[in-house]
Amino acid sequence: MASSRVAKLLCFLLCFCFRSFQVSAQSRAVFACDTNSNPSLASFAFCNPALGIPQRVGDLVNRLNLDEKIAFLVNAAPNVTRLGIPRYEWWSEALHGVSNVGPGTKFSDLVPGATSFPTVILTAASFNASLFEAIGKVVSSEARAMYNVGLAGLTFWSPNINIFRDPRWGRGHETPGEDPLLTSKYGAGYVRGLQQRDDGNKDKLKVAACCKHYTAYDLDNWKGVDRFHFNALVTQQDLDDTFQPPFKSCVLDGNVASVMCSYNQVNGKPTCADPNLLSGVIRGQWKLNGYIVTDCDSVDVLYNAQHYVKTPEEAAAVSISAGVDLDCGSFLGIHTGAAVKAGLVKEPDIDRAVSNNFATLMRLGFFDGDPSKQLYGNLGPKDVCTPANQELGIEAARQGIVLLKNSQGSLPLSPKAVKNLALVGPNANATSAMIGNYEGCANVSCPAPNIAESTKAAAAADATVIVVGGDLSVEAEMRDRNDLTLPGQQQQLVTQVANAAKGPVILVIMSGGGMDVTFAKTNNKITSILWVGYPGQDGGAAIADVIFGFHNPSGRLPVTWYPQSFVEKVPMTNMNMRPDPKTGYPGRTYRFYTGETVYNFGDGLSYTQINHQLVQAPRAVSVTLGGNHPCKSSLCQSVEAVDENCQNSAFDIRLKLYNAGQMKAGHTVFLFSSPPPVHNAPRKQLLDFQKISIEPKQDKILKFNVDVCKHLGITDENGQRKVALGQHVLHVGDLKHSLTVKI
Repeated sequence: MASSRVAKLLCFLLCFCFRSFQVSAQSRAVFACDTNSNPSLASFAFCNPALGIPQRVGDLVNRLNLDEKIAFLVNAAPNVTRLGIPRYEWWSEALHGVSNVGPGTKFSDLVPGATSFPTVILTAASFNASLFEAIGKVVSSEARAMYNVGLAGLTFWSPNINIFRDPRWGRGHETPGEDPLLTSKYGAGYVRGLQQRDDGNKDKLKVAACCKHYTAYDLDNWKGVDRFHFNALVTQQDLDDTFQPPFKSCVLDGNVASVMCSYNQVNGKPTCADPNLLSGVIRGQWKLNGYIVTDCDSVDVLYNAQHYVKTPEEAAAVSISAGVDLDCGSFLGIHTGAAVKAGLVKEPDIDRAVSNNFATLMRLGFFDGDPSKQLYGNLGPKDVCTPANQELGIEAARQGIVLLKNSQGSLPLSPKAVKNLALVGPNANATSAMIGNYEGCANVSCPAPNIAESTKAAAAADATVIVVGGDLSVEAEMRDRNDLTLPGQQQQLVTQVANAAKGPVILVIMSGGGMDVTFAKTNNKITSILWVGYPGQDGGAAIADVIFGFHNPSGRLPVTWYPQSFVEKVPMTNMNMRPDPKTGYPGRTYRFYTGETVYNFGDGLSYTQINHQLVQAPRAVSVTLGGNHPCKSSLCQSVEAVDENCQNSAFDIRLKLYNAGQMKAGHTVFLFSSPPPVHNAPRKQLLDFQKISIEPKQDKILKFNVDVCKHLGITDENGQRKVALGQHVLHVGDLKHSLTVKI
């Protein structure tokens, strides 16, 4: 294929997902309740799949003594030989593919690697909800295949659905971006892909996902403040309006099997010791069907680093009492027994915790014996890194790549006309950096770039591609950025190479967070700018396909790109989302930020032009209030966003889209609204989005169904959902439509 030849030309392509045909001798994996190997286990009720899960769990818990129960409170669960239960490691990771980060998963010559999809921030940039779920489905199949040969567990602590609030956060590329709706749709979709079984059995799980890190966690290590000591001061409005919605959606819409509490404190309480956040919200309000796990060593952290309690026994007791079921670490295993003896926590609390853990394993079929006799039992090494899985990886990267600038006559390059291509920059051969974290690492510090050779190559080439940006040396777990400029001497390299180039200059930025590339945006010698995130194992081929026009770019930025002045004025520790005119604080994210930007949330160009036409939308909608409602007799700014007020208030918006160009296009249609300025409402918020494919000179009709309470609702100062009365402005592309919400 021409596109693969181009990929080789660009020198990017290096496939990390490969399969060795050397199969070494491997000891047979041991599975719980394997009655074929040990027929006596059939007498245990917990080994009987025909019984209900509560009955099986109760039987198992009753057979354990207190010390054995406590041993099942930690990730490295021990074996219980007398009951035919093998060791189980709960900690496996699948952020953007099955990873060997965490002791629960390992690669061998039997399965040397798994499909590595783009990091989440780039997949989210596709704004393709069906893609989120499709990736999860592939990842879960590869996970099951590895479990069957003893190389993986069944509990994967992914996805990361924290809001990417500040561009300096080193883990932002693990997330779907800054918008609560996009993050919610990504989280729920990826979880469904991981968990849902092909037989439709909702009581069972394919693998168990975990939504993390709950909650208001988005600082790792910034100017001496680290996640272990940070107390996030969050208003109730911001908590319920921004930080909580993705977790709520993960539980209610995705039916996730686990939620992980975070290291930080929220308003003075460690999240893993806050009964309101855990037992009250996750399990009480949202009805979590699963287990709550700590981030690794969080209980140790709240005792030793945060000094929240005076003794280890109190730390164990306060966590378990708050709702923690499983400790990633050894702390609960060491100190819970003494906490019980001291009367700080009772054995029924231990029973509750391990019951939640065992119920999850029951839903996974862990106690159903040899998996070869179960659904997915036929999966094995042949099902990992298949050509179809790798093709989905490259397609995800293609769909996420964002074209930010494109001067006339620049992209796409002609593979026939470009005989000599210059490829320069610190990420020009970023083989491992493309994969992101929970995988490889390289360095882009660029202290002394070879400018002379780079400019010489650019001066002789028909076109120049400069690949710059970040990697795990500048943005990663426990590594937040201090500034938004390109690392090291990259800006100098880019400017001088661009000035020397005789042909088009394409700047390719590999990063998780935004970069202040105003210098490149305004430099006419730099004819095109692409943002490619960390595009995964086949990212090079995807980039080549976009540059040479084999794929029409359709990605859109899932984050705001701020100028360097933002980080010079705004401390990362300020958690407020909303601006404060009194102090000059500008707010955060496109929903509230009032300052200048480099690029905006949702920005992205195409090689074609899509025209939007509004076909149908109401001018007014009404909410229905009961006879004694106070807003019937007095002027109200808003009413409660509850079902009884919003009956029969849904409406449709119909749009006509036309591809006026010459290329087939993937196209994201965003539906935004600007609500009335009450309750410190967002300046603009995303109500919904759809990704479509449209042929040249073709038109399509697209429909959005808008529920007034669900979509037009806002959160008031007390964290309550309200519908603002008055004029709302709906936005689709350049179209604006005024809509009045009245009583």
